[in-house]
Amino acid sequence: MATAKLEAQAGKLNIVIEQGTTFNPVLTYTDNSVPAVPIDLTGYTARMQIRLKQTDVAFIVGGELTTLNGGITLGGVAGTIALLITDTVTTAFTFVSAVYDLELIDAGGIVIRLITGTVTLSTETTR
Repeated sequence: MATAKLEAQAGKLNIVIEQGTTFNPVLTYTDNSVPAVPIDLTGYTARMQIRLKQTDVAFIVGGELTTLNGGITLGGVAGTIALLITDTVTTAFTFVSAVYDLELIDAGGIVIRLITGTVTLSTETTR
């Protein structure tokens, strides 16, 4: 019997959010060629949720980012994915550690889990 090996798995990226600051990293989705070529995200939407535990029903307040609510902006042919959580929202964060994943949805409705990992909150001193 022949077996197949699946290569497509979500990448692992652990992130730190600094409480009281604007969280706005920009990621670039590329293929595996050398040099890497950006994946065209024209027609895609995206969503990301932060939860205390993966099995929790509710996500952290302010921890849902989508292309519809302005928390994620996709850069079309540049392949960029800009995330945004405002300083007002991160100020209200009280968790120590949480989990997240980021999914892309193509125009046909196919969902790709792009990255997953932990979120650590770096608490602020100056407020």
